[in-house]
Amino acid sequence: MMTYIGSMTLCLLLFLLIMCGSVCHGGKLLVFPGEGSHWVNMDILIKALHSQGHTITVVRTTKSWYIKDESSYYSSITITVTDAMDEEFVKPIIKNVIDIQRGTSSVINIIHSQIKMFSALSQVHKYACDLATAVLKDKDLIKTLKENQYDLVLTDPAWGTGILVAHYLQLPLVYNVQWAISGEGHLTIAPSPMSYIPMTLSGHSDKMTFTERVKNMLLYLLFTVRDRLTLRPHYQAVCDEFFQPGVDFYELLQGADLWLMRVDFVFEFPRPTMPNVIYMGGFQCNPAKPLPQELEEFFHSSGEHGVIIMSLGTFVTEFPHDLADVIAAAFAQLPQKVIWRHKGDRPATLGNNTLLVDWMPQNDLLGHPKTRLFVAHGGTNGVQEAIYHGIPVVGLPLFFDQYDNLLRLKERGGAKLLSMATVDKNNNFLEALQEVLDEPSYRMNMQRLSRLHRDVPMEPLDTALFWIEFVMRHKGAAHLRTESNKMPWYSYHSVDVVLILLGVVSVLILLPVAIVRYLCFRKCLKRKMKSE
Repeated sequence: MMTYIGSMTLCLLLFLLIMCGSVCHGGKLLVFPGEGSHWVNMDILIKALHSQGHTITVVRTTKSWYIKDESSYYSSITITVTDAMDEEFVKPIIKNVIDIQRGTSSVINIIHSQIKMFSALSQVHKYACDLATAVLKDKDLIKTLKENQYDLVLTDPAWGTGILVAHYLQLPLVYNVQWAISGEGHLTIAPSPMSYIPMTLSGHSDKMTFTERVKNMLLYLLFTVRDRLTLRPHYQAVCDEFFQPGVDFYELLQGADLWLMRVDFVFEFPRPTMPNVIYMGGFQCNPAKPLPQELEEFFHSSGEHGVIIMSLGTFVTEFPHDLADVIAAAFAQLPQKVIWRHKGDRPATLGNNTLLVDWMPQNDLLGHPKTRLFVAHGGTNGVQEAIYHGIPVVGLPLFFDQYDNLLRLKERGGAKLLSMATVDKNNNFLEALQEVLDEPSYRMNMQRLSRLHRDVPMEPLDTALFWIEFVMRHKGAAHLRTESNKMPWYSYHSVDVVLILLGVVSVLILLPVAIVRYLCFRKCLKRKMKSE
């Protein structure tokens, strides 16, 4: 009997060892991240992958802004570049955007602003192509990358460097995505009817009037032309230099194995999707951890009124002095305490209730039970954290998707939107703060969104990890990829089929008519000949 029990125990231990070995097998990932807030969320994903036993190599540049050279959970490859999207590149763009928004909203100003944004965007993608060229021309580096036998490339497709290198190395490709080079991620891969899917910058919801649908279609055409004329040439030039003839960059962009989308349908308007699009909205959110003692004491001192959090993201850390003074003066008139991430000069109107900080543990602050309101720019990370913790928002969007992100919260009754053009007019900022603080529906709606967001069978981060490891195990996910990206536009939209069908129908209709006319003509001709 003892021998039998011992044998069973040994078999059980061997089974557990085999299972642990299969579960804990570590893969190798080559990561091409973005900068700023894009790195913030990629960093969370990298940490989670490392905790699962995977080996991470991050490609960065000598001008990397947020991505550090040394880390305990990834190794890095640093590429020497002369230009990149660093702090010095971004600061003047932010200043220009704020100045234009606060100026007169004439057609000339709007056109001038858009031209500058398009030019800056084109320059960013040129930097990405320069980085890809530097990697692909470095034969020693390419040899090292091949010898390392990576399982996949993980990248943010807002920039195309990782896409190009993945194709060169013939590795499976996984996206950490909300934005792709050609626009919002769904727009790049999934069917997107312009009748109910609003374009970024349109300011519309999924319920559009005829006039709004016209505007939406015009924006789609404008962005398509912009991408084809100002962005595609940079990347296609790299394809033409390093790849076989006939390789189209947009096919590479659309051909990723997996799209880990940083949204969910608690936030996003319902729309068509694809089988290789996996939703991980809010994956960076966690229950709040205890705050440092000085911040906890500050929260405790707020009493029953609570605390307001203000942060405008990684790119915006300071305002024009007069605008900062308006914001500080509004805060000073409130009974709540305020924590404001602000690196500029101390506003002259700053009240005793406001604490300025260089950095804040945003997720933990939003998760504190005394937090009443979040003043935010509308970046994806901040919006998702506000939804997760059920905190209403006063939005101050600046550029790109920020207005559209906040619009989705507004449509669901959880946010109040302002613009930089009106924030200092007629106490607008103070009135917006008081409205959201005093009207219970804002908080109730955000708490409802929070309950919906959390009611899932698997945590978003765990979902992302499962699918990344799925791609590793199966050397890709070709069975989930659509072939539509390889079709010419006239085939995708069935223009050729419609023309053929119209031709056939035309023949079927016109041929009997022609035969009847011919017979009538012959009959008339015979009658004429007989009469003569």
